[in-house]
Amino acid sequence: MCGIVGYVGKRPVEDVLLPGLSRLEYRGYDSAGLAIHEGDSLKVTKTAGRIEALTEQLDGQKSGGSVGIGHTRWATHGAPTTSNAHPHLDCTGDVVVVHNGIIENWAELKKGLEKRGHAFASETDTEVVAHLIEDMGDAPLDETLRRVMQMAEGALALVVIRRSDPDTIVAGRRGSPLVVGRGDGEMFVASDIPAFLEHTRDMIVVDDDRVVSITADGATITDIEGNEVPVVERTIEWDLDAAERGGFESFMLKEIHEQPEAIADTLRGRIDDSGAVKLHELELDDRLLRAIDKVFVIACGTSYHAAMMAKYAIERWTRIPVEIDIASEFRYRDPVVDPRTLVIGISQSGETLDTLAAVRYAAAQGATLIGVTNVVDSALARESDAVLYTRAGPEIGVAATKTFTTQLVAMQLLGLYLAQVRASMDPGAIEYHIRQLNDLPTAVSKVVATSDEIKRMTERWTEVRDFFFLGRSGDFPVAMEGALKLKEIAYVRAEGYAAGEMKHGPIALIEEGVVVIGVATDDHVKTKTLSNMAEMEARGGEIVILQEEGDNGSDFADHVISVPAGPDLICTVTAVVPLQLVAYHVATAKGLDVDKPRNLAKTVTVE
Repeated sequence: MCGIVGYVGKRPVEDVLLPGLSRLEYRGYDSAGLAIHEGDSLKVTKTAGRIEALTEQLDGQKSGGSVGIGHTRWATHGAPTTSNAHPHLDCTGDVVVVHNGIIENWAELKKGLEKRGHAFASETDTEVVAHLIEDMGDAPLDETLRRVMQMAEGALALVVIRRSDPDTIVAGRRGSPLVVGRGDGEMFVASDIPAFLEHTRDMIVVDDDRVVSITADGATITDIEGNEVPVVERTIEWDLDAAERGGFESFMLKEIHEQPEAIADTLRGRIDDSGAVKLHELELDDRLLRAIDKVFVIACGTSYHAAMMAKYAIERWTRIPVEIDIASEFRYRDPVVDPRTLVIGISQSGETLDTLAAVRYAAAQGATLIGVTNVVDSALARESDAVLYTRAGPEIGVAATKTFTTQLVAMQLLGLYLAQVRASMDPGAIEYHIRQLNDLPTAVSKVVATSDEIKRMTERWTEVRDFFFLGRSGDFPVAMEGALKLKEIAYVRAEGYAAGEMKHGPIALIEEGVVVIGVATDDHVKTKTLSNMAEMEARGGEIVILQEEGDNGSDFADHVISVPAGPDLICTVTAVVPLQLVAYHVATAKGLDVDKPRNLAKTVTVE
């Protein structure tokens, strides 16, 4: 959620912080602010609203400072007001802090500070950090932040500057993402890489329970006890162009068009010439995988729909029982997990707090963990026994597109790999499915090329308020994802249902003016899905059938969307793309900003 940028170096600090915050807008926010060392004082400027409002408030004036921190806030504690916007000061104006995450025991800490005479200016949990540091007097700033992190419970990415330390930024991380960039005589700290990628490709991932002290000359990292730990630098392999729109009218449309390449990258190097799956990066003993007798797949939001498809694939191909769980509910239902359980956590960012908490719970029960994520060295990647990267590249649009289709491909690869290791599927059948996976980039390119046709179909839907997306078997997760996309960016009521469930209640809502989209690509259930859709047509719904090329079982449909044919489950990757385009074109026809849907954030780092 919240975006953080910090800089110490030789440039005018506003020229780094404002563009850096703009590149983190995809994380979702409702206010923005800066704190800059200006002479012997700290200048804080903040406002509710967009970064443009902050820029107008600065009115082009440069502070002359070269050390500062910036923040975009997504409200958790306190309304999205200017007073609650970050950065936050202590009583004296000596300490200023920005924060991503939630301090769960903030009320208790605040009560103690108020008893000691501290006065608070906001309703936020973050402000307690500034006052705690003030309360510790003149101790070194890195030491005080370590002590704060020992006291504070919850998810923390904290960045602090102090008037009496004009050349230093100190940051700490537990649970929320934090990275450091190294330049020539300058250093950066941020929630995510795009914030400083214009200036450097050399970066350091800050691990959990670490505090980093940053000056223009470099960074020193210590653990929570104050012991210095090695600084490990990595080189960022993608450039800033990958985070720009590239001529498309939105990031979302660009990322829809990038899906063929992203899928090809996800497959690359993971299939050998004989048609076998090679997931060398898992580094899990085959004997362990053969001993697994139960699988849980855990995720949230769009990633949960990838988990739904994974259940169908793994059960069908390996005959292992699979449970899927919404990550935020997993721990609280007391699931039966043991050392013979495989737990797969899916998170595009690898920082989704609910998913991290769920896999940590599973790890404590002795389960084997596989993380599926798009972000190298993310928390999920580091905490899993093995990790499968989706290789989608940076996704700036809040609504997931290419990260979802690459999750589907990664889970299909994993399902086929498990079938291969456990000898639960004929090698010839595995090879056939692998060939079909290799054909997906071409098939998806063909679907993306139908964007204008889908735009013409959806132009008259700007006033439609009710949509239903129906499917069975592997088509059901596709229907669920199609409904979610439309909700997220077009702000209409869109419900995803297993098609056979409509007659058990929801069919009462079907009437003239309701659009019903049926996904019918799964061969062994498509005739049943079409029968269910005929029931929707009989009640007056406007009917859209999404089917494979060559099918003709939908004479009653008002509209037909055709996708290249493919085997069940693998075809889900192709089938979801036109539903992304449906959501996109409905939203843009309504004049909505598809890249920044209201109330949403790209990375959910609070529970």
